[in-house]
Amino acid sequence: MQSGKDAISKLIEKEAKILQMGGAAAIQKQHDGGKLTARERLDLLFDAGTFRELDMFVQHRCDNFGMEKIEIPSDGVVTGHGLVNGRPVFAFSQDFTARGGSLGEMHAAKICKVMDLALRSGVPVVGINDSGGARIQEGVDALRGYGDIFFRNSRASGVIPQLTAIMGPCAGGAVYSPAMTDYVFMVKNTSFMFITGPDVIRTVTGEETTQEELGGAIAHNTKSGNAHFACESDADAIDQIKTLLSYLPSNNMEDPPRLEPTDDPWRLCPELDSIIPDDPRMSYNMRDVIRSIVDNGTFFEPHELFAQNILVGFCRLNGRVVGIIASQPAVLAGCLDIDASDKATRFIRFCDSFNIPLLTLVDVPGYLPGTHQEWNGIIRHGAKLLWCYSEATVPKLTVVTRKDYGGSYIAMSSRHLGADMVFSWPGAEIAVMGAQGAANIIFRKEINSAADKVAKRAEMIGIYEEQFNNPYVAASRGYVDAVIRPSETRKRLIDALEVLCTKSESLPPKKHGNIPV
Repeated sequence: MQSGKDAISKLIEKEAKILQMGGAAAIQKQHDGGKLTARERLDLLFDAGTFRELDMFVQHRCDNFGMEKIEIPSDGVVTGHGLVNGRPVFAFSQDFTARGGSLGEMHAAKICKVMDLALRSGVPVVGINDSGGARIQEGVDALRGYGDIFFRNSRASGVIPQLTAIMGPCAGGAVYSPAMTDYVFMVKNTSFMFITGPDVIRTVTGEETTQEELGGAIAHNTKSGNAHFACESDADAIDQIKTLLSYLPSNNMEDPPRLEPTDDPWRLCPELDSIIPDDPRMSYNMRDVIRSIVDNGTFFEPHELFAQNILVGFCRLNGRVVGIIASQPAVLAGCLDIDASDKATRFIRFCDSFNIPLLTLVDVPGYLPGTHQEWNGIIRHGAKLLWCYSEATVPKLTVVTRKDYGGSYIAMSSRHLGADMVFSWPGAEIAVMGAQGAANIIFRKEINSAADKVAKRAEMIGIYEEQFNNPYVAASRGYVDAVIRPSETRKRLIDALEVLCTKSESLPPKKHGNIPV
């Protein structure tokens, strides 16, 4: 039996060997490629000195193809827990320097263990992916590992926040776990995701593409929407993960963390009184409205590069976390389309899962027309938006800034989908359609029979605008709770949020609904 001193020396020796990961050459290659190592990433994520590693000494059990002679430090993944800004978080970080971070039976088991611990503890889990994929030598055991992870992603969804950072390759079946988590961060030029790579695509279809073009950070942030953040470096990605966590509760039974406000809750926003152009065909940037309203002008925006005709993101109002969904009239006039519907839908469901109140800012002329939209399912995708606003039970506030027409009026958190309080700016146009189109239909006979059709048409447009194309008809029905000065928007929202913070609403008992996915 070893003495206590010898046992400790042996432990230190084993730890030191494992901490070398894949060796100096492999670590240098990782750095030369602009990437941090698995352990360096965890050191940046967690508060100094708080990370506690689990399963450091786990080894694979594969004895196929000479694998029994190969030692993989920590089986290619570092797992554990610590504090992020003083709050507990579980994490795993794949080690590309150790056999490419390939996933085998024990590698997957380590990930599953921290996911199980996170779920039982009600604590967020962060996954850092940097892996060559399934360990082929382990065959179906590696595939089982992926399935075990996917199963846990599903079980944890809506219970604890799940965040994923792609910091290297992520291909084949490995891509499905990130897609099942809540938010995906990618690093420009060093990370990529795809099911089949450029070589396979070239062989099967003859199409020429590159890894970056096919599945890089910009591709997934602008085209597919599979990623929510395109980061400049590993360190930038980790900083943004920490920022996102600061807005989120640890689990679905908690409220988001409230900060002591440093911005006057009753301040006016005089710049909003003149932000809407006089010409209804002119655009403005809804981000300017958001930054004027929210605490200290801080708006943290996922999916900034995807479906830019709608904005989503996190802010605080009087220290309380709020999720914002906002039309963006500067892009496609703020029309809703397939991608915008999907973007908003997922964000609404996330906020509702984690008790984050919703604020919707509306300037929407309708759904984007065209065969592409119709043939690719705008009806089904648009229905998701209706579904998720209706399903959400958190406090829901709506502000109509300008246009609010037709089916998109209903879809953007109208009173009819359960909005708790709806405000409108005085120049808002709430109607079935714009005045010009409506006048052409309603007053067709009068216009066509007039000697001066142009003048008559202008007269009829004026009549429609005065009688219908304003917020007061909706307000007279109680569909709009108050028509407010734009400069008072911030304080009215804070008043409403304080009143609604104790809102309690439950859905009818059911296993789950059949959302039109």
